[in-house]
Amino acid sequence: MNYARTALLLAGLTALFVGAGFLLGGEAGMAIALLFAIGMNAFAYWNADKMVLRMYGAREVDRRSAPDLVGMVEQLAHNAGLPMPKVYVVDSDQPNAFATGRNPENAAVAATTGLLRRLSHEEVAGVMAHELAHVRNRDTLIMTITATIAGALGMLANFALFFGGNRNNPLGLIGTLLVMFLAPVAAALVQMAISRTREYEADRVGAEICGRPLWLASALEKLERGAGAIDNDQAEANPATAHMFIVNPLHARSVDGLFSTHPNTANRVQRLREMAGAGRAQSGPWG
Repeated sequence: MNYARTALLLAGLTALFVGAGFLLGGEAGMAIALLFAIGMNAFAYWNADKMVLRMYGAREVDRRSAPDLVGMVEQLAHNAGLPMPKVYVVDSDQPNAFATGRNPENAAVAATTGLLRRLSHEEVAGVMAHELAHVRNRDTLIMTITATIAGALGMLANFALFFGGNRNNPLGLIGTLLVMFLAPVAAALVQMAISRTREYEADRVGAEICGRPLWLASALEKLERGAGAIDNDQAEANPATAHMFIVNPLHARSVDGLFSTHPNTANRVQRLREMAGAGRAQSGPWG
C-alpha cells in the first residue's frame, strides 16, 4: 500500500509539473520545462549526496576512527542484504541521522555526535537500521526526485510572477495565477506526503533489519525530545533538507498533518510497539 501511494503521489507531482509548463508556455513551454527538469534530475542524481554531506560538514569514519559505529553498520547492512555504505559523523549536538546516495551501491549513512552520545548502543542500532531501510527502499532517490520537481515548479512559479506566463492557455489569466500561487504549495504538500509515507515504511523495515522494534521506538522518543530542545543550525539554514532526517530537525513543530515532513512521533512509536507485541522482527542479529 505504501509503495502504491508513493507511486501515485509521484505521478501526481509529475502531472502537476507538466500541466504547469503547459499553462505557462503551451506545448513548447511544457517541453522546455520537461527538459529542464530532466537536466536538474540528472545533476541531482549524481551530485545530491555529495552536496548534502558537504552542507552538513560530515566527516567519513572507518574502523579505526569509529570502530563501534562502523562495525554496527556493517552487521546491519549484512542483515539487510546491502553493500556496506560509507559512514559519516556530523558534528551537531542535536541527536539525529540521515541517509543519502543514488542507490545501495553508492549510499552513505550519517549520525550526529549528539545521537552517538545520548543514545544507547541498541538505540543507535535501531536508528542505523532505519537509515539502511531508506537505502534498501531507494527512498533517497525518490526524495531527490520529488525535491527536484518541487524546486522546478517553484522556478516555474517565479517565471509566471516576473513574465506573466501564457495568457492564451485554456484557463487564461486564472491558469497563470494557479501556477504562480497554487502549484508550489501543491508540490510541497505532495513532497511532504511522500516523505511521511516513506518514514513509516522505513520504521517497519528498519525494525525488521535490527530485529527489535522497541529499540527504534525508544530511540525515536529520545530523538524527538532532543530535536525539540537542541538547535541544528545547518538544518535551520537549509530547511529543504529536513525531510532527510529520521526526525524533524527544525523547531517549527507540527502535527501529523498536511504541512508536516515527518509522521507524528507518537504514531510511529505506537506502530513499532504493535510490531513488538505481535512478535514480529524479534530475532535479529543483535538479539
